[in-house]
Amino acid sequence: MERAERRRADPAAMALLIRGLYINTGRYPWVLMQSPPGETGIPQEALSIDIAPARYDAHYLDIEYAAKILQDAYTAWEFDRAPAGAEAAARAEGGKKVPSCVVVKEADRVQGMYWIDQDFDAAKKRMEAKNDTLLTENVSLAPLRFDVAHRAEVVKNKIALVTGGAQGIGAFIAQSLAASGALVVIADCNLEGAETLAVQINAKEKRTAAIPLAVNVADEASVDALFKTLIKTVGGLDICISNAGVLKAGSVLEQSLHDFTFVTDINYTGFFLIAKYAGLLFREQHRTAPHWKTDIIQINSKSGLEGSNRNGAYAGGKFGGIGLTKSFALELVDYNIKVNAICPGNFFDGPLWSDPEKGLFVQYLRTGKVPGAKHIADVKAYYEARVPMKRGCTGPDVMRAIYYIIEQEYETGQALPVTGGQVMLH
Repeated sequence: MERAERRRADPAAMALLIRGLYINTGRYPWVLMQSPPGETGIPQEALSIDIAPARYDAHYLDIEYAAKILQDAYTAWEFDRAPAGAEAAARAEGGKKVPSCVVVKEADRVQGMYWIDQDFDAAKKRMEAKNDTLLTENVSLAPLRFDVAHRAEVVKNKIALVTGGAQGIGAFIAQSLAASGALVVIADCNLEGAETLAVQINAKEKRTAAIPLAVNVADEASVDALFKTLIKTVGGLDICISNAGVLKAGSVLEQSLHDFTFVTDINYTGFFLIAKYAGLLFREQHRTAPHWKTDIIQINSKSGLEGSNRNGAYAGGKFGGIGLTKSFALELVDYNIKVNAICPGNFFDGPLWSDPEKGLFVQYLRTGKVPGAKHIADVKAYYEARVPMKRGCTGPDVMRAIYYIIEQEYETGQALPVTGGQVMLH
């Protein structure tokens, strides 16, 4: 058997298989938590799985065989262990009974214990109380097909990752996803900022709607650690939004290689790393949830569609990001992973343009880049006039595009302009 079909026998691999199985049986994006190492004993109502037959050696599993063992054990539980009359009662309640705890063992030794519930707080409470009572898999909770008026609900109850989520448009995306019912993992190199934002979101939503984690998207070890922590914390993922990005403008005749590399590492290589590890996670979930569609979305730029004068490092990385998006889409479609990019126009109200000391409006006014401009308002009006819709891009504009991309099941490999007509698809 090819080595590529082996996976390390770690708790994360099993967590993704288990979450995928539950998604597949109920079409609902459950939250899954792992008990701390060293838990012993098997709760009475738990689904118990012995993965010893799938082991190659002390380190590797046959992951396909492990998935089959899991599926067979679940089927056997339904047939043999479901309480008498459970199906009839479940139908009356709007769903069926399922185990809330899955115990993975080898022979008589417990290797991992996993707790499932419909949201983060419920799953955490269940794990801490070791509450193994059966869940009612209520079909009314499952995501449905949505009409345009309720498009935001397409993310309800899903788990979403937003990189660069502590500030700027990333923060707006995180806040909007949480307000629409998602559980959002805010990943940023500015962990303090991510923590502050998560506290604000959770207070506003009156639930655990946001979880802060640290990451440097240009460092593979950091990205690997992010996804391992994510799996350990919430059990899996449904939406990955690669938003982290930087801009350091400069002429090709003057910009240093250091500055060029800094921008490229974050905007281009960072997207590759996030897509790689999100793809690996989604592929494992797909083994037991083959019909569940997942999304990787890069927040790109109109500069990735048309270039940017004296800003080649930024535009080049964004052009490359679209190339990666199209290529990844072709490869990952086999696992029901959609990969798309959103290309916003200029955020004139954001700090990049409107910062009173370092913003582009101030810089362009000081350098005389806009002929005849005497005030910041003149510079802003000049750039707004270049947009057919006469205004800059906003957070809500981007969110509408995100909801559309997620809802649209028959679209992958696209770079969607959100530019007010300034740049169009061709």
